[in-house]
Amino acid sequence: QVQLVESGGGSVQVGGSLRLSCVASRKVESIPVMEWYRQAPGKQRELLAGITNTRAITIEDFVKDRFTLSTDNANTMFLEMNGLRPEDTAIYYCVAREVLRSYWGQGTQVTVSI
Repeated sequence: QVQLVESGGGSVQVGGSLRLSCVASRKVESIPVMEWYRQAPGKQRELLAGITNTRAITIEDFVKDRFTLSTDNANTMFLEMNGLRPEDTAIYYCVAREVLRSYWGQGTQVTVSI
């Protein structure tokens, strides 16, 4: 089992930056896949980025030029977000995926205003 706690969300103006953190109850490298998702009001959740336990990182094309995924080589995964836009307003979640089960954090709110 994996417990996940996100933090780092907040309110920023257009063009601002935030770094989200996801602290896992186990070492990140012990989890097959970890991902960042977000869900905007009235929209479906969408995948943003992910990392495997072999440290392969993928970033979705629509945020690739602004978002970066990293880890601290221990229990924390980060999502660095730059050049934030109003359409980035959403609840951001981290996810831990094992073979038989996935675990979701409680989410952290990001609000981008003009």
